[in-house]
Amino acid sequence: MIKKLSLSFLLLFLVFSLSGCSLSFKTENVVSNDLGGVFVTANKGDLWRQMSLMPTITGAAESIGFLDVNDLVLDPSDPAAVYMPTLNNGLYYTYNVTKGWFHADTLPRETVNDVAIDAKDKCTIYAAISNKLYKSSDCSRTWTEVYFDNTPTVLVSAVAVDHYAGNSVYIGTSRGDVIKSLDGGASWRTIQRLNDGVREIAVHPTDSRIVFVASAKNGLYRFNSSESINLEELSEYKNKFDGTNWMDLNSELKEFNMGFNFKGLVFSADNAMFLASDKVLLKSLDNGQSWAKIKLITPEKETSINAIAANPKNSNELYYVTNTTFYRSADGGATWTTKQLATSRAGNALLVDPVNSSVIYLGAKKIKTN
Repeated sequence: MIKKLSLSFLLLFLVFSLSGCSLSFKTENVVSNDLGGVFVTANKGDLWRQMSLMPTITGAAESIGFLDVNDLVLDPSDPAAVYMPTLNNGLYYTYNVTKGWFHADTLPRETVNDVAIDAKDKCTIYAAISNKLYKSSDCSRTWTEVYFDNTPTVLVSAVAVDHYAGNSVYIGTSRGDVIKSLDGGASWRTIQRLNDGVREIAVHPTDSRIVFVASAKNGLYRFNSSESINLEELSEYKNKFDGTNWMDLNSELKEFNMGFNFKGLVFSADNAMFLASDKVLLKSLDNGQSWAKIKLITPEKETSINAIAANPKNSNELYYVTNTTFYRSADGGATWTTKQLATSRAGNALLVDPVNSSVIYLGAKKIKTN
């Protein structure tokens, strides 16, 4: 019976590939469906498999299947390299998911709020944990604290690296500060203070001078950056929403009743940008100056989006996940297909492989109960 099952899995996944690498699944059988960690599909969500292998120096494989995933972050220079910030267990990463996951042992084993990788130097990585920002310059072997907030309850909640000028680094805090470094984290200056905590900082994928800041309660802002600007000139950005440097995009969003729970901001081909709250999914083709609502299957009051993703090369291919269901559209949201998750945990993160868009990663976490 075991041989028959193994043969079935082999046939099912014979065509499963990640960025040109064939997959072989060697994860252990799990009786319970309380599965955490990461799931991977090679066919855009038709079939999922938990990928939880974690090699050890003893040769006995361990599993990350118990972990709650906070996010999934791709190395922009290597589509096979994926970083997994977790809740309460530090940072994990893989350079090939078929060969397993590794733990960043010298980082604190705490909740990792965000991760960013230098697009021109894959060994330079930033991790936001609690009220600190850590930096590694040697591919996660060692880490150095490069930012510390004076208030212990204030989180460094977001981090982003300019993909054109890697020394330009942005962080956001739960207090609402947007802070910039021009020297890879050696020194910092606040360039904006918002009235809401920062949830995400996103550098436009084709023009790094355009940077978006999303707040926890669905506020959205855009500002213009420049590689040549010096620290003294950064003060010119602060608290100005005059459309020259900083733009407040929230007046365009008010008509959509977004609610107060930001869930994601992603980019795709044709200059498309997608913004999600837990209830609403929107699309913009002009960098946030105007928006169109994407129709979902469920009514808004029953919708509960946890994470979104889009094919970077085809804006018609959209995905989102809830506590129980994976949703897929191949026509820009005109129609959707649904699939029940392979775990009783909630889907909490999505990531599309930019080379082989049939490959999608899904991170899961336990559902909180009152």
